Amino acid sequence: MTKIEAFILGIIQGLTEFLPISSTGHLYLGRLTFGLEEAGLFLDTMLHIGTLIAVLVVYQKELLYIVRHPFSRLSLILIIGTIPAVVVGLLFEDFFDSISKSGSTIGWEFLATGCIMFVADGVKNGYKKLDDLSYTDAVVIGSFQAAAIFPALSRSGLTIAAGLFRKLDRETAAYFSFLLSTPAILGGIILQGKEMFGGHVEAVSFTSLAIGTISAALFGYFAIVSMVNFLKKHSLKMFSYYVWALGFLILLLQYSGVM
Repeated sequence: MTKIEAFILGIIQGLTEFLPISSTGHLYLGRLTFGLEEAGLFLDTMLHIGTLIAVLVVYQKELLYIVRHPFSRLSLILIIGTIPAVVVGLLFEDFFDSISKSGSTIGWEFLATGCIMFVADGVKNGYKKLDDLSYTDAVVIGSFQAAAIFPALSRSGLTIAAGLFRKLDRETAAYFSFLLSTPAILGGIILQGKEMFGGHVEAVSFTSLAIGTISAALFGYFAIVSMVNFLKKHSLKMFSYYVWALGFLILLLQYSGVM
């Protein structure tokens, strides 16, 4: 893997982790474009660390509050919202891992992501702020996050959509989606770390790792800030159109034998 490829994969990870278009699906396409069956588990982990850094920087105030007040209502909301993904991930880890590696379903998953966001965007504007979130809201949004373990179902897209379904205002839906990503990304890093210690790791140069991590962190930060501001005034439908087009293109290439 070249340094340019690591940089581009970092951009893809950073942007698509928080834009509602699926980071896993786009990373799969990025590797395919570069002729890389695997970008290396160590690089994958460092890319996720990059996006985790972005979240920690943007939400440092909230996360410091959670650390200092581990039994606060916000802490409980995040824990409850994270439980569905933990349960699904642990019970079906091998199943989702095989699907992710094959990429056979990503076209359909991009289409599904677009449909969910399109429907959610039509919901009457919500009114709930972060302080108004109920534990039921957290369970529903967390369940959508659990469904996004499928590789091309966008985690941010589904959780933002779930927030809109639960009457969160658009800014709060994005805000909570990205805050909820913190334990999800951290959990993914831990699982990948377990695999690395099990010997399932490929050699990647330190320079490539550093470039990919920094790239993911910088573009992840940009994506978080931009997306929260974007949803204040704009629609999710443009992202639906994009993932629909991408999904149909992937299905066409798969069924024609090109991909």
